Amino acid sequence: MTLSHHVAVITSDEQALIVASDLAEDFRRDSAQRDRERRLPLPELDVFSRSGLWGISVPREYGGAGVSNVTLAKVTALIAQADASLGQIPQNHFYALEVLRVNGSQEQKKRLYAEVLDGQRFGNALAELGTKTAHDRVTQLTRDGDGFRITGRKFYSTGAIYAQRIPTSVVDENGIQQLAFVPRDSEGLTVIDDWSGFGQRTTGSGSVVFDNVWVAAGDVLPFQSAFERPTTVGPLAQILHAAIDTGIARAAFEDALHFVRTKTRPWIDSGSDKATEDPLTLKSFGHLSIRLHATEALLERSGEFLDRAQADSTAETVAAASIAVAEVRALSTEISLAAGSVLFELAGSQATLAEHGLDRHWRNARVHTLHDPVRWKYHAVGNYYLNDENPPLRGTI
Repeated sequence: MTLSHHVAVITSDEQALIVASDLAEDFRRDSAQRDRERRLPLPELDVFSRSGLWGISVPREYGGAGVSNVTLAKVTALIAQADASLGQIPQNHFYALEVLRVNGSQEQKKRLYAEVLDGQRFGNALAELGTKTAHDRVTQLTRDGDGFRITGRKFYSTGAIYAQRIPTSVVDENGIQQLAFVPRDSEGLTVIDDWSGFGQRTTGSGSVVFDNVWVAAGDVLPFQSAFERPTTVGPLAQILHAAIDTGIARAAFEDALHFVRTKTRPWIDSGSDKATEDPLTLKSFGHLSIRLHATEALLERSGEFLDRAQADSTAETVAAASIAVAEVRALSTEISLAAGSVLFELAGSQATLAEHGLDRHWRNARVHTLHDPVRWKYHAVGNYYLNDENPPLRGTI
């Protein structure tokens, strides 16, 4: 499964940020049109893959840059600011690489990391519809000779339609969850482009069907055990979600600034000749900017906590990282929704015209922030500080 095109190898945090900034300029150009037409970003993903950014979390000992989580979050926010769907598509790719880092064998790490550095994209087939809770899984893994067979159906499979491998959560014959890195071209595997969400429209977050799909034993990793001991798998997933929302918020804020500066007329009661001089508009922009800057600062802070937890994963360091990430998840949820909505209050009726595509920011934020409820972030943070209660060891809190 080697890609034919040349793939760059990024070697430092600084290089990763420069490459992400350059790509973001290109991705921003047609992002509104892609959203409006629901045009899957296949050419953009090819450029994205060849840039080397999908390999920046591969540890240095396996040939990657091993960038900090501060940098990984900033890269994600930069891409999400340009195009929120493109920012989300690699989220589960990096999540799968973290599961590989904490639970994979040396052989699995060497082989799968090499694929990533060669430009392979990993999607996901984790969530399922119709189970008792959003975390329950029923997709079965059964032994078949020197490998396994997978049968089941997944949804919210962000990135699967674009991937060369689809990491899939499965339940083995002992009721234990495993993660199978299934090749996209496996017989019996069907990816269905049936995602109809009103936001994040080009993430490809639809269905994956497994009809007795064979997978090699070497492509199956322990999964459940990553949440039975202190690991950074959960907060790593969460910081990426926070970064996506932070990028959406920044995009909405910047578009609001541009629109008010160039198109918006002042309200008659303001006594101002320009919308940029309206005192109530100034107050609203001040309120948005302070919360946005606070979110960006918390995103960086949570990356530092996560770096420490990765270097030394104990109950204390992982809990501290999870809480730091929960704090920025709470704030990034609120500012992304606020920025996407207040944009129209400040910019005025012209901003609602479809040709501007400014509604995509709120739609993207509203859909993506439903990933897990912000009210439970506040609960976890309050319980941690008031009662010294560590958050649960799972992918969401």
